[in-house]
Amino acid sequence: MPLNEGPRRPGERRLSVNPFYGPANPLGDMAEAPPTHRLPDQPMAPVTAHQLVRDELMLDGNARLNLATFVTTWMEPEAGVLMAECRDKNMIDKDEYPRTAELERRCVAMLADLWNAPDPAAAVGCSTTGSSEACMLAGMALKRRWARRNADRYPGARPNLVMGVNVQVCWEKFCNFWEVEARLVPMEGERFHLDPQAAAELCDENTIGVVGILGSTFDGSYEPVAELCAALDAVQERTGLDIPVHVDGASGAMVAPFLDEDLVWDFRLPRVASINTSGHKYGLVYPGVGWALWRDAEALPEELVFRVNYLGGDMPTFALNFSRPGAQVVAQYYTFLRLGRDGYRAVQQAARDVATGMAARIEALGDFRLLTRGEQLPVFAFTTAPDVTAYDVFDVSRRLRESGWLVPAYTFPANREDLSVLRVVCRNGFSADLAELLTQDLERLLPELRRQQRPFTRDKGAATGFHH
Repeated sequence: MPLNEGPRRPGERRLSVNPFYGPANPLGDMAEAPPTHRLPDQPMAPVTAHQLVRDELMLDGNARLNLATFVTTWMEPEAGVLMAECRDKNMIDKDEYPRTAELERRCVAMLADLWNAPDPAAAVGCSTTGSSEACMLAGMALKRRWARRNADRYPGARPNLVMGVNVQVCWEKFCNFWEVEARLVPMEGERFHLDPQAAAELCDENTIGVVGILGSTFDGSYEPVAELCAALDAVQERTGLDIPVHVDGASGAMVAPFLDEDLVWDFRLPRVASINTSGHKYGLVYPGVGWALWRDAEALPEELVFRVNYLGGDMPTFALNFSRPGAQVVAQYYTFLRLGRDGYRAVQQAARDVATGMAARIEALGDFRLLTRGEQLPVFAFTTAPDVTAYDVFDVSRRLRESGWLVPAYTFPANREDLSVLRVVCRNGFSADLAELLTQDLERLLPELRRQQRPFTRDKGAATGFHH
């Protein structure tokens, strides 16, 4: 049996203790209420801090019942484990985490193939924190390409970007931040998104590009990207102006390739220079991850790509953010690997079936008029029928919230500000059973709503539940 001698010099070395390991004051934890808007003076036990935060979060809405958001609210437990294992990896440290960087590269290659890039190996792309950052990057590339072609006139000339009035707010931010004139195609009648000919008529020598949306957030409809490209082909024939198209496929770029394979909207159209999507929407990953791809290196000006010597490695980056966790990129690769084309097709078809079935049930109630039916994105919008005067969509949204359902009500933009609608987003995890329960709750509310003397909403702007 070995014998161990005591230390030769008592007190020579002490162990280092993380303050988190130290005991908190039990009496203080019970007697002192921590402040909410400044740091507490003393630590508290982790179980106490956990319970305080958890109790407050109980007042949030149930994410699974949030039919306003496009963002993924359910993933498999295995994906959650992978994300937990990678949340401490900084995505920007590609030299330190080479396998995480490799998974990002593979995801870009898979998307380039999915979106029919002429040469997937030549397509360039990157992950982002979401579609908003991806759109900013795509817009920057469009502006820089235009500036290079017009070096003799810029910065004197003011660039513009043409898009529908239904674009997501990130495009308005881009135009504001990067000093680009936003030229918006208004809605007209029952057309709730961009009209190709109207967009072409807004283009001139200062147009950096046109944005086509594959899946409008207002009603879930696809914009006609192929017709838009054809209209711009005619502009080039007539004027010589070669105007590129960016496809904002935040949602539809992960739906159309699986459910609408004959729809031509992607890199098969030579005029499409770039595409973005949200991995955390119909890419089926928790927030936040997005993707931006360019058809080739020429579409992404090299001067926008930073090559920095960071922690001993040469790292090309194109991003507005720097440090962010690698967990979401790893989860995206997991989901691609886990589902494959057939799995994605099954998941998206199930979501579309729920949307179309629920839309039909709501239409059959007789009180509502459908604008869309969930036949493109698994999303549909509806408003009250012309003869309904006792209540409005804001009353419906408010009453459904009483049962836990978060269904946004909002007013459409310019030229159709008279139209207020409800919108339902059907995502993976929102099952046919949940759709049936929502429809039953809506049907149960109708007798009370019909007995109202008038709609209760005074300020529709304040009542809207649509903020994204």
